[in-house]
Amino acid sequence: QVQLVESGGGLVRAGDSLRVSCAAAFGRTFSTYAMGWFRQAPGKEREFVAAFGRSGGFTYYADSVKGRFTISRDNAKNTASLQMNSLKPEDTAVYYCAASPRWGYPKLLEEFDYWGQGTQVTVSS
Repeated sequence: QVQLVESGGGLVRAGDSLRVSCAAAFGRTFSTYAMGWFRQAPGKEREFVAAFGRSGGFTYYADSVKGRFTISRDNAKNTASLQMNSLKPEDTAVYYCAASPRWGYPKLLEEFDYWGQGTQVTVSS
């Protein structure tokens, strides 16, 4: 049974910071998964935000958040987090944590096998 549970969403103002976290429970070692964050705004498709590669060591981001968001993972605690700084109203969305067993740089929805239930992030102007 694979379970991903997000937490930390909320309502903030433009320019503020917020951290969302994901607690993972896997039947295999956490470090064998790439961990990603996606988001879905109302009326829009779910989109890639950031990911931490399998076995760690490298991260990659969508251009829209590069320089503002930072993804991290703690393999000892089976957690992944997304630190979001300089938030903008267009960052408003439900944020989802996802896990992929693939090597390389998975960023497509179909490359991630497991998903959390999502946490709402709302940024007011």
